[in-house]
Amino acid sequence: MNLFSFKATQGNIVWIEPNKIVVNGRERTADEIPSEGQLTAALNSIPPGPTKWILDDALTPSALVKDIMEVPRGSEARDAFFRWKLGQVLAVDGQYSVQGVPLGEHGWLLAGMPLDLQDAWTNLAAKLGRHVHAMVPRWLWLYNRVAATREMPGMLLSLCHSGNGEYTGSIVSWWKTLTLVRQWSDAAPAGSWISDRIEPTIAFLQRDGKTPMELLVWGPDDWPKCPLPHKVFQPAIASQEAV
Repeated sequence: MNLFSFKATQGNIVWIEPNKIVVNGRERTADEIPSEGQLTAALNSIPPGPTKWILDDALTPSALVKDIMEVPRGSEARDAFFRWKLGQVLAVDGQYSVQGVPLGEHGWLLAGMPLDLQDAWTNLAAKLGRHVHAMVPRWLWLYNRVAATREMPGMLLSLCHSGNGEYTGSIVSWWKTLTLVRQWSDAAPAGSWISDRIEPTIAFLQRDGKTPMELLVWGPDDWPKCPLPHKVFQPAIASQEAV
């Protein structure tokens, strides 16, 4: 199973955000972290075969790391190094499975997931004949759909509504390629996202000469006026997709 696997086989999409699972075009109510029973019912409603899981950003802490000059040889040593590096950068607690993708001169993209949760979900899926072929952070799933089609540098908000008009989620930016990933697991209203998260991120990117020219927002139905021209978009959650 690979957090970043994109191959040509068709698989069923399993979409998980706090309090909901989406499979086969149907949204199911769930706990904040779906229980085994809730996952079993959802997985049994789709055909057997490989699955691609799109996971809430809070479940898959990610970082763009630029100070990695060399990684150890051997899979075990490399895995241990990536776990250490993600813990160093994001201060995540507990045991994590961490995978890295090299981005050339732009560094490495690291994404993790709690190891016990990953093991429980992959084992359950395998037992039910819906084995996990890939687990992908929601922000990365969205980024791969929008950034490649944009001609100007931009910024993406990958948001999850937590109730009371507040959101958790990620800010992602690109300038020809991925340039920044920032994430917040503490919920905030749209106004606070703009003043405390978006505006400082724009200022940071300006200092680095990578000013975004547009903002794409995923999650809410609408979004207040921002320092950047913005567009709210809602791509359909596919029932199946290449895995």
